[in-house]
Amino acid sequence: MLKIGIVGLSLVGKTTLFQILTHSHSSKIASGKPETHVGVVKVPDARLDRLAEMFHPQKLVHASVEYVDTPSSVIQLARTGTQSAALKEMDALVHVVRAFEDSAIPAEGGSVDPRRDVESVELELILSDLAVVEKRLERLEKDIKKQKNPALEMERQALEKAKQALEGQKPLRELELSPQEELALRGFTFLSLKPMLYVLNLGEKDAARTDAADEFAQEAGLKQRPRTAVTAVCGKIEEELSELSEEEAAEFLASYNLKESAISRLIRSSYALLGLISFFTVGEDECRAWTIPEGSTALDAAGEIHSDIQRGFIRAEVISYADLIEVAGSFSEARNRALLKLEGKEYVVHDAEIVHFRHSG
Repeated sequence: MLKIGIVGLSLVGKTTLFQILTHSHSSKIASGKPETHVGVVKVPDARLDRLAEMFHPQKLVHASVEYVDTPSSVIQLARTGTQSAALKEMDALVHVVRAFEDSAIPAEGGSVDPRRDVESVELELILSDLAVVEKRLERLEKDIKKQKNPALEMERQALEKAKQALEGQKPLRELELSPQEELALRGFTFLSLKPMLYVLNLGEKDAARTDAADEFAQEAGLKQRPRTAVTAVCGKIEEELSELSEEEAAEFLASYNLKESAISRLIRSSYALLGLISFFTVGEDECRAWTIPEGSTALDAAGEIHSDIQRGFIRAEVISYADLIEVAGSFSEARNRALLKLEGKEYVVHDAEIVHFRHSG
C-alpha cells in the first residue's frame, strides 16, 4: 500500500487535512508513537464505480493509500529524530503550507509566508540528512582502511556526492544519481530524497482559486524542481464538506465553483508525482483497482495480483476503459469488434485498462 506522510510547521492544518482524508474514524494510533495517527483512505475512482454498475460484483475494492499525520512541527521532528523514523518509511511526503490568514491562530514566524515556510522545512530535512551522511562517512573511512571492498567504495562515492549537494542546500531528490548510486543510498531512506507534494492550505475567500497553487509554484520556483508537485485545498471548506451527503457535497462544491473534493485532487496529484497508474480487474465476483508504476509490464501487473499468476503467466486479455464502456461491458461484443487484445509478458499496461490474466496452475 502507498504510504504518505503529512508534514509541516505547527498550526498549518496538518491534522485537519488528515481528518478530512480519513473522516477521522478510520484513524488509529501507531504503535509506540502515541501522537502519530495513521489512516487508510479509499482512492476515489469514478471509472471503477461505473464498471461496478455494469458488472454488479459481490465485492468492490478501491485502491488504498495510507496517510500518517505526524505530531508537532516537522522541524522539531527532523532535529530530534524521535518521530522521523515514521517518516523514513513513507513513499512520499505531503507538506501542508499555510496560506490562510486567521488572527485566532498564530502563524509561525509572525506572518503568513508560504515561500519562507517551504524553505525552512526543506532546510531542516537537508540538515537532518547531512547529519546521517557525515556519520556514515566517518564509519566508512574506518571500514575501507580495514578492507578493500567495491561495494563500500561505491557507497562512499554516492555519499560524497550526496554530501556535496546537501552542503549546497540542495535536497537529494534534485540530485541526478546513477542506478548504482541510487542502490547505495536506498537503505538510508533520506527525507530530502522523498518526492514532495506541497499542499497550500487556502483561506475561505481563496477557495475557488484553483490556480493559486500554480501561481505560488511559479513564484517560489517550485515549478522547476524535480520530483515535486503543488496543489491547493481549503481546509475549512473541506471540513464542512466531509460532513455532507454525496448530493449535498456536490451542491456545496458547485457553490464555490469547485469540480472535485480535496481528497480526489490530492490523491491524483500524489499518483502523478509518484508516476503511478491504475488498472482494473472486473467480473461478477469482484471489481478491483490495482496500483502499479507507470511503464509496468503485463508480467509486473500479474505479480501485483499474485505471485502464482505471475509465475504461470500465459497471456493478458486487455481492453481500454473507454472501449469496454462503448460495448456496455460485453466482452463477446468487444471480441467481435477486435477491441479485446491478447498481449504477452512485455506488454506495457496503460492507465484504466481492464486486464484479465490467463495463467497455468
